[in-house]
Amino acid sequence: MIEFRSVRFSRRSPPGDPGRPVIEGLDLNLEKGLLHVLVGPSGCGKTTLLYLAAGLLSPDSGEVLVAGEPARPGRKDTAVVLQDHGLFPWKTVLANLELGLALRGLPRRERKERSLAALEETGLLGQEKKYPRALSGGERQRLAIARALVLSPDLLLLDEPFSSLDAITRESLQDRLLSLVGRERSLTTVMVTHDIAEAAFLADRIHVMNRLGKMTETESGRSGTCAIPRARRERAAGFRSAPEFFALCDGIREALR
Repeated sequence: MIEFRSVRFSRRSPPGDPGRPVIEGLDLNLEKGLLHVLVGPSGCGKTTLLYLAAGLLSPDSGEVLVAGEPARPGRKDTAVVLQDHGLFPWKTVLANLELGLALRGLPRRERKERSLAALEETGLLGQEKKYPRALSGGERQRLAIARALVLSPDLLLLDEPFSSLDAITRESLQDRLLSLVGRERSLTTVMVTHDIAEAAFLADRIHVMNRLGKMTETESGRSGTCAIPRARRERAAGFRSAPEFFALCDGIREALR
């Protein structure tokens, strides 16, 4: 679904500055229909990769392809959820959800039907007349995810969506996200997180990055991409207590070191 081919990206400031390399010669393929999680130390380029895939940034060299085409901003089948949610405070919950559908020209009745269905899926039905400020942090995060999924994307990009939530709310939303993306077999999800347990619980593939903006290499020379042994449908709340979950967390922790 996403291909990074020899990608290099530098952060520049001021104009004319050659910049500091954030990503250097990265090659990475993210398979279609899976939930991919990017983990790594702060500043290693995880969020930069997400922005490159969204077409919001362009590489200095190399290529970023999405579904075989160069990544570009405004791709209608790409949905992005950022850390600050990106909700419009002057619009109601329902109006926030309907906005993307309205921009696509859908009739009012269809916009409302799809938006109400998304609210029901995310447990927000009955809150449609409220404004974002009246919602809890977890509810605002659910709304942001619902607004992305109501567009029926084939690519969902999530930048640390649960980082500001308490542990119990975070786990609850992890469960709900796994359920939501599990219904869409053609949906590819890429998520950035610093939370090892979150990566182990959610991912079909975990990609460990190092401080050089590359994939971590293991002692055997293999790439730092780990395939999760259990099928997504078998991962539920009980998986957090399973021996393989703790073993997976230990493996991620060791790769990060």
